[in-house]
Amino acid sequence: MGADPDRGTPVFFSKPAQALCQAREIAYPPETNELHHEVELVVFLRSGGRNLEADQAQAAIFGYAIGVDLTRRDAQSAAKKQGHPWEMSKGFDQAGPVGTICPAADWQPEASMAIQLSVDGLLRQNAKLGDMLWSVPDLLVSLSRTVTLSAGDAVFTGTPAGVAELLPGQRVRGHIDGLPELGFRIAA
Repeated sequence: MGADPDRGTPVFFSKPAQALCQAREIAYPPETNELHHEVELVVFLRSGGRNLEADQAQAAIFGYAIGVDLTRRDAQSAAKKQGHPWEMSKGFDQAGPVGTICPAADWQPEASMAIQLSVDGLLRQNAKLGDMLWSVPDLLVSLSRTVTLSAGDAVFTGTPAGVAELLPGQRVRGHIDGLPELGFRIAA
């Protein structure tokens, strides 16, 4: 998104519970003319805590799924320009479609695994999980320094290059090697 990924700490934001969904059709959100996709690995927690160490963070993980962080990019840009919070650009109904959760006992992320997103069959995002700036435990450790993590929390872990606009009627497919695929259509 134009920032230097080698500097600073992870950036976190919240989505309300209404954002998470497993729908096959996602409503094009109101108050936007520029909806963008960001495919991500999503971590679901079985437990939590505060000021976790890496081994505690790993033990807190229930499972993993593919997710797409949908963003009202025009609303985000306007809020940033005015110095306002931009959570509403990411925190709307159905802003976080997720696939089927795979228990951590059955699947673990590996650096060589592909993370991809295609729209109408055309590949837009294509990277390896090893390209992530921070490991899953490192993200959870960092986040637990600011907020108390809890059972049931879902943490989206960041997206590779290739973020782009989605239009009504388009079909989206998210893929991470070894996880159940995620597919949905953007409704008109």
